Amino acid sequence: MRFQAVYWVFVLLLVWPATAQIPSPTRPVPPPPTESDNGPHTVNALPDTAAGKAATDWLAAFNSGDRDKVEAMRMKYHLKNPTDNLLQAFRQRGGWDVLRVESSDPGKLTLLLSARDTDLFGRQTFQVDPADHLDVSGQGVSPPSEFLPKRLSQQGALLALSARAEGLHTSDRFSGGLLISRNSKTIFEKTWGLANRETGEPIKLETKFRIGSMNKMFTAVAILQLVSQGKISLDDTMGKYLSDYPNKEMAQATIRQLLDHTAGAGDIFGPDFDAHRTELKTHADYIALYGNRAPGHAPGASDGYDNYGFILLAAIIERITGQSYYDYLRDHVFLPSAMKDTGSQPEDAHVQELAPGYMWRSGKWISNSDTLPYRGTGAGGGYSTLADLLRFAQALEAGTLLPPSLLAQATAPQNHNRWYGLGFMVYPDDPAPSYGHEGGAPGMNADLRIFPDQRTIIVCLSNLDPMSADTLTNFYALRMPIR
Repeated sequence: MRFQAVYWVFVLLLVWPATAQIPSPTRPVPPPPTESDNGPHTVNALPDTAAGKAATDWLAAFNSGDRDKVEAMRMKYHLKNPTDNLLQAFRQRGGWDVLRVESSDPGKLTLLLSARDTDLFGRQTFQVDPADHLDVSGQGVSPPSEFLPKRLSQQGALLALSARAEGLHTSDRFSGGLLISRNSKTIFEKTWGLANRETGEPIKLETKFRIGSMNKMFTAVAILQLVSQGKISLDDTMGKYLSDYPNKEMAQATIRQLLDHTAGAGDIFGPDFDAHRTELKTHADYIALYGNRAPGHAPGASDGYDNYGFILLAAIIERITGQSYYDYLRDHVFLPSAMKDTGSQPEDAHVQELAPGYMWRSGKWISNSDTLPYRGTGAGGGYSTLADLLRFAQALEAGTLLPPSLLAQATAPQNHNRWYGLGFMVYPDDPAPSYGHEGGAPGMNADLRIFPDQRTIIVCLSNLDPMSADTLTNFYALRMPIR
């Protein structure tokens, strides 16, 4: 159900810069499941308070998807969130429904919300002052059990999934592929849409998609292989292996903290990346740019999402093995898993069957090429296929890549908020515990979920913005049979 990690998605969709202009809100709506679904009941009216009235206005404007209405609401309440960000969030969620009022004061209201098209739930607070300045803040939450959809039969879940994917494709909010395996047998495999919107080339089962942060899983497997060989200890400091690292405080972060996003290493994206995007060709180049930066917090003190930490892990792999990160993955992760269509070639190399990515800007899909790094890194940016990611998952579960004890540690909660293990997103508190990883950036979205107890693997890849793939993986995970 991915609710442990949903906070990051929720924040992304509120603040991610965008220039989206949403088409008419009368766009096709994804069809409902084919079996009865106990979907959430919604609240008809909010409290008659200043905060209640402001929240009512905010929701009406947001759910309209209309630029003029959103802008008028923003002006009325002096709202900080840019109009384009709100429109982008509307496009990705399909609107918010109110499930219940969690607290209410005259100037402050907290609501439990459900997203109409994505099975996401959020807790959102509306606070308004006497001058009608509105502050809106929120985070993703795990939904109470009474709001979860009904589990369906295997056939019913697959039919509902296919209908939802078809609806999203019809409304031009999904192009990509889906693969589901159960008991080592593929039970669903289908593609929708165009790999290349300029040439009209359709997406095929063999199409390669950019997978964003999924590379973190490969990096983690490589590190854990070195742990199993006694070449690294999880509790050694990063500085032990990168002895010339510039910032000595950052060098005190442990391998474990780099893997579980508690090191405080921070991000690699932002103004510095934008200024040097095409110059950052190696992991050493990233360290030259960011190596003097102090950690964002004391290593181990709190959770983050540290893309830079996985750059450091890739550099450690190179330092210990004497191989490039890419050659090590090829020899020790991809080949043992029979993954023949996965890699991180530079953007100026021709990769056969690689789908371009498209991001929604100014009311249309445009190429994401000007946002891409020169090459995928230990933090993300590679490419793969449905079949290769299935093989990777099967190799993990079979013990081909890691000893079972290390895989168990990597796929158990390691950070403070229980949403990340060692290089893997984890969902330990769901009715069907699972692990895997998402990947998302403008013009790409990917998701891999592995359910060991159900012997089920879900792979969804898309060449459109988040949450085009996540929405479908989550949809099936919530409705598939688990017994």
